[in-house]
Amino acid sequence: AGMFLPNFAGLNPLENLKLTKPFSNIIESAGVEDGFVRNWLDVLCFCLSGVPSDGTITAEMAMMMGEFYDEDAIMDCPVGGAKSIVDALVRGIEKNGGQVILKSYVDEICIEDGQAVGVRLKKNPDQIIRANKGVISNLSVWDLMNSGIVDTNQFPESFVKERKETPACPSFMHIHVGFQMSEEELSKLQAHYIYMDDWDRSVTEEENCALISIPSVHDTTLAPKNHGVLHIYTPATERFDRWENVKRNTPEYNQLKEERSEYLWGVLEKVIPDIRERTVHYQVGTPLTHQRFLNRHRGTYGPAIYAGEASFPFPNTPIKNLLVCGDSCFPGIGVPAVSGSGMIAANSVSLDSIGEQMSILQKLKEE
Repeated sequence: AGMFLPNFAGLNPLENLKLTKPFSNIIESAGVEDGFVRNWLDVLCFCLSGVPSDGTITAEMAMMMGEFYDEDAIMDCPVGGAKSIVDALVRGIEKNGGQVILKSYVDEICIEDGQAVGVRLKKNPDQIIRANKGVISNLSVWDLMNSGIVDTNQFPESFVKERKETPACPSFMHIHVGFQMSEEELSKLQAHYIYMDDWDRSVTEEENCALISIPSVHDTTLAPKNHGVLHIYTPATERFDRWENVKRNTPEYNQLKEERSEYLWGVLEKVIPDIRERTVHYQVGTPLTHQRFLNRHRGTYGPAIYAGEASFPFPNTPIKNLLVCGDSCFPGIGVPAVSGSGMIAANSVSLDSIGEQMSILQKLKEE
């Protein structure tokens, strides 16, 4: 880390502490009074972290705002869709000798003599996949502590109690749509939209904000000729309570899906007025969808940890060689933060990875 020491030498430690405080403190100190601007910053914070500016850590927003408003900043989409990002990550893992195993439900994180030694798969319970250096879990804090995947008796009682009581953000409503549209028509649309119904209402309220992504604007290979795909969702404002006692694949569930997705269809019609007539296929996602397919406690977006009141924990746990990453630990919720947590966890497993990490950072800096 020596190459970065000069950057810290001239900094006031008290100023550095501002990075751990709510972003709203920065807004106040900057004298931002315009109502729209303050609401807009709340929306950006909420979309990134699941809480408004009075709960979003300044460090997260400092990184994102710097890039969001850079002169060369653009809102783009990965060529080939989100799958191309996954494929790139898999190539990186395999190139460095790793292996990605799919359809392999982890039944147990194995602990021997107070340290994590590997995992046991449900499909092969008699065999332990031994860890060379450690076990890293990306389960949410609730799913790690409540699913039985790890023996919580191995942890201090106070640790388990604190983690189980972590407050949770609400969930989402989604619609994925395949629709008819020529390339000329697509070219007149934007790839991304953020819609606010009423700027005088909080972004945290239900049915007041929606986000739309239309990747076909940039990449026509994602759908057949003269067709496009889009995704619209509410940003972690869907309460789980109304879904809690509903059974999937029942008339009650299907009716509730239709009712709760109507707001999103209405927002879509503001961008594409005849979207319902153009639609050839659509799928509605609910909090139960998140809960089932992502193994997410109550379909939550992540922990509702407010900066200034509490802080996201770091990757280490009381169990030796058991680390965590994901949105339940520092730096928090959102893809950029979760990616950072993965790097922190990787470097926390073994110090011998830091040299390679520094080399990569230097390479990026030079490019």
